[in-house]
Amino acid sequence: MSSLPQQVDVVVIGAGASGLMCAITAGYRGRSVLLLEHSNKAGRKILMSGGGRCNFTHMFSTPANFLSSNPHFCKSALSRYKPQDFVELVDRHGIDYHEKTPGQLFCDVSSKEILQMLLTEADWAGVQLEIGCAIEQVDPQASGYKVATARGVVDCESLVIATGGLSIPNGGATGFAYELAERFGMAVTDRRAALVPFTLQPDLLTPLKELSGVAQPARVSCNGMSFKEPILFTHRGISGPSVLQISSYWAPGSTVEIDLLPDLDLAELLKNQRGEHPRWSLERSLSEHMSKRTAQVLCEIWQLSGELTQLSNERIDEIARAFKHWQVKPSGTEGYRTAEVTIGGIETNEVSQRTFEAKKAPGLFFIGECLDVTGHLGGHNFQWAWASGFCCGQAV
Repeated sequence: MSSLPQQVDVVVIGAGASGLMCAITAGYRGRSVLLLEHSNKAGRKILMSGGGRCNFTHMFSTPANFLSSNPHFCKSALSRYKPQDFVELVDRHGIDYHEKTPGQLFCDVSSKEILQMLLTEADWAGVQLEIGCAIEQVDPQASGYKVATARGVVDCESLVIATGGLSIPNGGATGFAYELAERFGMAVTDRRAALVPFTLQPDLLTPLKELSGVAQPARVSCNGMSFKEPILFTHRGISGPSVLQISSYWAPGSTVEIDLLPDLDLAELLKNQRGEHPRWSLERSLSEHMSKRTAQVLCEIWQLSGELTQLSNERIDEIARAFKHWQVKPSGTEGYRTAEVTIGGIETNEVSQRTFEAKKAPGLFFIGECLDVTGHLGGHNFQWAWASGFCCGQAV
């Protein structure tokens, strides 16, 4: 454990994706940088992401892939540090990666490679990294800030807050950024868990528990937004890419519509099969397009049965509506414990969109997830971390 310097040009609090990128960028500009992390490991969310493979960017990331009360705020940073810029860094370090679904890039081997790449770059840039260093107090000075830690006090010209949001508290997440912003008179929006599974009421959850672990292609819609990706039935409710995506647009009490056969005109299909295979059961027909168990359980829930020949056109239309327009009212979400991100945060009009400096507190900067900028699933949140960290690192 090294001793802290008494004075540096830049202190970055939070050694996650945005903090590491900011520290590296500032260090390469010749600034003396101290990077502080309160938990016992840098880059915990990097390590956890993508099932341990790190979905480190999305090649087609655009401002349209982000939610914010000011949708224009993210444009400057995203235009100045593009996905290709990060891919070039990955290539320079010889890390093998693959494209999973269009645009989503994952490590072939392990997310540890991305973290090690950033730690290596930080070392080359002359950044001093201190792990397990709790922050006790932050105070403004005539020029810059005084940061008191469990290991001593350090003065800096520029102080960068990159401590993230509230998601995954056992990964070290805290509300530090929001509390500090409010202390300096900055507005913070309401926050909630996003990119998170839904929980269901017992009356629906109980029969669906039989399907726990089963995935089904779907289109999930809520509040004017929809995503066509698989859903996953769980022992608590529903998850999967489309559910995680739509959770960012869901509000408590809202209903979610699920189309379980998004590529099929189910009514037309059943009417055609009634002529071709009149003795087929409804479940038999449906099991051509979903698992047999999924068809059975859903037919039981909606009390649908019979051979195709017994079904009138009106009944077939009702069946199609059940599978194509399933109305689900989640009881809630699994919360910050499993959420990938926090939606909401520090109001974007409180900081410069070019430098991320607080307008009410010169020399204080906020980057990454703590701001009111939330990306879609698939590498967009990492791209925001890299871009905001890079742009801030150019300014501090």
